[in-house]
Amino acid sequence: MAAAVQLLVVAAAAAMAAACCAGMAAAAAAVEVTWDVEYILWAPDCQQRVMIGINGRFPGPNITARAGDVISVTMNNKMHTEGVVIHWHGIRQFGTPWADGTASISQCAVNPGETFIYKFVADKPGTYFYHGHFGMQRAAGLYGSLIVLDSPEQPEPFRHQYDDGGELPMMLLSDWWHQNVYAQAAGLDGKDRHFEWIGEPQTILINGRGQFECTQGPTRKSFEKLLNENVETCVDDQKMCSDQEKCLRRSECGPYCPRSQCAPVVFNVEQGKTYRLRIASTTSLSLLNVKIQGHKMTVVEADGNHVEPFVVDDIDIYSGESYSVLLKADQKPASYWISVGVRGRHPKTVPALAILSYGNGNAAAPPLQLPAGEPPVTPAWNDTQRSKAFTYSIRARKDTNQPPPAAADRQIFLLNTQNLMDGRYRWSINNVSLTLPATPYLGAFHHGLQDSAFDASGELPAAFPGDYDVMRPPANNATTASDRVFRLRHGGVVDVVLQNANMLREEVSETHPWHLHGHDFWVLGYGDGRYDPAAHAAGLNAADPPLRNTAVVFPHG
Repeated sequence: MAAAVQLLVVAAAAAMAAACCAGMAAAAAAVEVTWDVEYILWAPDCQQRVMIGINGRFPGPNITARAGDVISVTMNNKMHTEGVVIHWHGIRQFGTPWADGTASISQCAVNPGETFIYKFVADKPGTYFYHGHFGMQRAAGLYGSLIVLDSPEQPEPFRHQYDDGGELPMMLLSDWWHQNVYAQAAGLDGKDRHFEWIGEPQTILINGRGQFECTQGPTRKSFEKLLNENVETCVDDQKMCSDQEKCLRRSECGPYCPRSQCAPVVFNVEQGKTYRLRIASTTSLSLLNVKIQGHKMTVVEADGNHVEPFVVDDIDIYSGESYSVLLKADQKPASYWISVGVRGRHPKTVPALAILSYGNGNAAAPPLQLPAGEPPVTPAWNDTQRSKAFTYSIRARKDTNQPPPAAADRQIFLLNTQNLMDGRYRWSINNVSLTLPATPYLGAFHHGLQDSAFDASGELPAAFPGDYDVMRPPANNATTASDRVFRLRHGGVVDVVLQNANMLREEVSETHPWHLHGHDFWVLGYGDGRYDPAAHAAGLNAADPPLRNTAVVFPHG
């Protein structure tokens, strides 16, 4: 039996950050933006609905900074009925934990009509994004990309490999439901509901755009029409749906439903040049796979950290992950399909499509021809071994490797299970389901209010029973609730074992990504079955483990 995922977490790595960024301070600049977070009418997959946008747009504005820059975002909550916070996914918040953007953890939600200023240092180059972190606001459209470029004084080690082509627009992936997030939340958490699952997403979005069809995805004719027309009208129901009885009715069309909101995304390249393509996933549910017709990709970055380059035909990406790949335009000038398919779950959502177009480097003028042949098929949804092979291939880059500390101060074992509380499904860690306090943890500790703000009488359990069978449903399916926390020593080193178990049904265990806010960690190993320290610790990778901020735990792993 192999090891489960083990993460080595440096609780406070300010010294490492200071050393890394010493050469950047002189060139630091201020990146200042002002955002109005508001409800908007938008048609991301050609079907209009109310969603959350920033400054009247979806996705939100891209933020681009250089390593060492100070980013300041003045956020005005223009929504009338709900609070909001924004999390800066992947940004190490050394010295600025209050800017992390987590309701009840680092701050209170910003109420309607109020303003909050997020200010933090973009301390290292990489591919990041931001998203709402209150309720299900990310699934309602509150997200956007955040790119931190390398500094001239400290270029990334692979920078010279794409000097001729430069960077393509970032590929920001998400899943999209037609049912609003309030109905979703009521079904998942409503007191009068046992568990009402809304099902798989209707559409996968690429940079906020998709093409929903009631059949098996966009036809070549409808896709080409969307590609080459920029008319501010909606796609007609009768033309887009072959079976009107089974079709989800589209909204009334009007000036707020421009065709450009769901137009296919096109990435333009020139033959012979190499490009950097940044890819990030903001999905709420879906594990995705990206495959480019006739092209290979070289993975060079994962979660803002350099990895030893390796070549792939396609790339798995879990919610919260980000990658950079080098793409060489080495095929004959033409158009090529980009497919984004669902993996890890039986897909009921058709793959998203985009186009890689060879031209003169400028936006191709209509009519842009569709690629020849059918879009590439992404790997089978249940080919877990392929997913493991990709994940296991990620190692720290040799010439920038930062080995982990030799020993840890403590170990924490976290068992991820599905349990019941008052007859409702609850995810639990070591049989405890989190309840968030009214006073944020960070403020409570800072002002000495922890004894009254939450249960400070002890920590969360740091282990689970030694005889727990991770391959079977829990013998005791009842969970408890708590708002206790783990308390780590400043400057300490912690080994964390993430153990995935069986769910409430026999032989059902799902892939789960885990994200750590404000820090990176070393991923020391993966494995199947229950982790046994005596048997598996010796096999962990202490030589070149990748630094990540998101790690995936496979079924029963």
